[in-house]
Amino acid sequence: MTIQRQDVLRAFDELLQPERFKDYGPNGLQVEGRAEIRKIVSGVTASRALIDAAIAAGADAIFVHHGLFWRGYDGRITGWMKQRIERLIKHDINLFAYHLPLDAHPVLGNNAQLGRQLGWEADARFGEQDLGFIGSVAEQPPAAVAAHLQQVLGRFVTSATSENVHPIRRIAWCTGGAQGFFEAAIAAGADAFVTGEISEPQAHLARETGVSFFAAGHHATERYGAPAAAGHVAAQLGLAHEFIEIDNPA
Repeated sequence: MTIQRQDVLRAFDELLQPERFKDYGPNGLQVEGRAEIRKIVSGVTASRALIDAAIAAGADAIFVHHGLFWRGYDGRITGWMKQRIERLIKHDINLFAYHLPLDAHPVLGNNAQLGRQLGWEADARFGEQDLGFIGSVAEQPPAAVAAHLQQVLGRFVTSATSENVHPIRRIAWCTGGAQGFFEAAIAAGADAFVTGEISEPQAHLARETGVSFFAAGHHATERYGAPAAAGHVAAQLGLAHEFIEIDNPA
């Protein structure tokens, strides 16, 4: 079964509502490929490795969280950018990318899907554009949260805590590079905050406030939304779908 490209784009736009967000780059169709789509490959980032894997898998379209074009990037198509775009055009593959809209979707987005993996249910949102999720958990020490994250995500977790740490009853999370949301999480009443990365100021804030900070990996926290959203649209339209994991230590 094949579906027209514009119908696939319309389905993604209706699901993720990119017009609601002020983002760092264009959401939607970033590179135009063949008009008819039979198979979608999803992944986290439009890297050369993912593009090559999608070519080998016979994809007509790729759906990612991290696309090719970002505000402030050099607009010249040379080097690594040329190599990625050249492969897409040569094999006539469409590239769909959704950044903040994919983080925010209440069921299929990165934050919702990370919570599902970890057994956490959000009862409120916080932060810029309501991207952060927060919910209640059974009371536990920070070490138990760190161990749970490491077990589920399969990677080392960087923890920042203090001697006067709060017992964790309310936990906030925002996937990827959301370390700047830490103060908003504290203001929202969190006892702990989980994201992908940590910067120098967050360790001091964790020590001084007693609110724990956990950096569980940018890629590791954002590998669940793309297959959920792409799989949903593929099932809705009767298309084949395959998620391809390209590991990333960041």
